[in-house]
Amino acid sequence: MKKPTKKKSKAKARTTAFGQSILRGVEEAIQYARGEDPGVKVHSFSIPQVDVKQVRERMQLTQIEFAERFGFPIATLRNWEQGRRDPELSARILLAVIAKRPDVIEEILAR
Repeated sequence: MKKPTKKKSKAKARTTAFGQSILRGVEEAIQYARGEDPGVKVHSFSIPQVDVKQVRERMQLTQIEFAERFGFPIATLRNWEQGRRDPELSARILLAVIAKRPDVIEEILAR
């Protein structure tokens, strides 16, 4: 049987350490989900709810203009405004930025 080279042994050790790190993270996540204190730093943030209609009207845009300018399907925009659907997290983040700094989004989309 061949003896493993140092190069292969180091790679296996790194893989094992990496795998152990993942397992520790999963165990910590399970403890946190159970309400236990796994002794790790937890980062949280909240994305505000945005009144899409109010933002759109403040910008003096029609639904079609707003949807086209920021890349939303018009049906989705209507569903948000009429309360049939809530924006998902990524859309809420984008809407929060549009509410405060629409110029930033417009500049990025113009490129």
